Amino acid sequence: MPLSVPGLPALPPELAGPVAVELAKPVHTIPPPGALPGGCRYEPKWDGYRLVIVRDGSSTRLWSKQGRDLTDRFPDVAAAALAQVPAGSVIDGEVVIWNGDRLDFGLLQRRMVTSAARIAAQAAATPASYVAFDLLAAGGQDLRGRTLGRRRAVLDELAGRWTPPLQLSPVTADPTEARQWFDDFRTAGVEGLVVKGAASRYAPGRREWLKVKSWESTEVLAGGVIGPLERPSQLVAGRYRDGELVVVGRTSPLSPRQAAELAAVLRPAAADHPWPDRIGTGRFGGGRLSVPLIRVEPSVVVEISADTALQAGVFRHPLRFLRTRPDLRPEDLPPI
Repeated sequence: MPLSVPGLPALPPELAGPVAVELAKPVHTIPPPGALPGGCRYEPKWDGYRLVIVRDGSSTRLWSKQGRDLTDRFPDVAAAALAQVPAGSVIDGEVVIWNGDRLDFGLLQRRMVTSAARIAAQAAATPASYVAFDLLAAGGQDLRGRTLGRRRAVLDELAGRWTPPLQLSPVTADPTEARQWFDDFRTAGVEGLVVKGAASRYAPGRREWLKVKSWESTEVLAGGVIGPLERPSQLVAGRYRDGELVVVGRTSPLSPRQAAELAAVLRPAAADHPWPDRIGTGRFGGGRLSVPLIRVEPSVVVEISADTALQAGVFRHPLRFLRTRPDLRPEDLPPI
């Protein structure tokens, strides 16, 4: 039965949905314990969609970070929240989908484009999970003015009654444990850590949290460049999928030294290179704007640094060029 509170006062208008969320700014290293007010609290950075659960007296709505109502996209999460979350609650968290032992962002995106008639079947085949990490209201009362430590204590008590797909994100004040999460959770697709101050209040729209992404090196094929071949500005990376060379990402802008290192080993592609002569400037090479792509012979293996955000083997964020790998051949790279 849905939980309810007789005579519960209405939620404050700014928490009735859509809800403005606190944001995080990127940092390069894991902050020390005293870097934020009240001491740092470290949490995994989940590879999913930010989602706020608004549970009023009779229903549940799910709101994205951009203010979009996603209740119809995640009926499995909405039903669980209606049944398990008390009325008058507003919860901040992340919706994720597991594919085996790894998070799968592609399955999340499929929810966004699937027709309404097929959502139920998709939810049954690849159910979503909701990972809660903050509580903005309880019993109809706005908690955003309270410290993170106090909000988290109430959330911990609330989540003690939950069953899947609702779950509580782990948190630690121990930097050694946080470093272990940072290293060990990478293989599951967890992107790194989010760090918050235990004495901080919830600040909608402000970047007072910190995020540090987990990066690891891997190898790709040089499939093309943006800019002239003798002085490329970006490398377009490829891997083989079912025998076809596909674009898996592009690097951030190359330094003069990196451009020279690549220019020395790249050769123009033969006529059978499968890529087009232009590539989009958006994520995954899409978008309405495009730039010329200089195709190169896919015989040069390059080592890059990448975060853990993947979609069907494609890197969702820019890559960092590290070096060429003349000791490796294209056939040494596993297919995607």
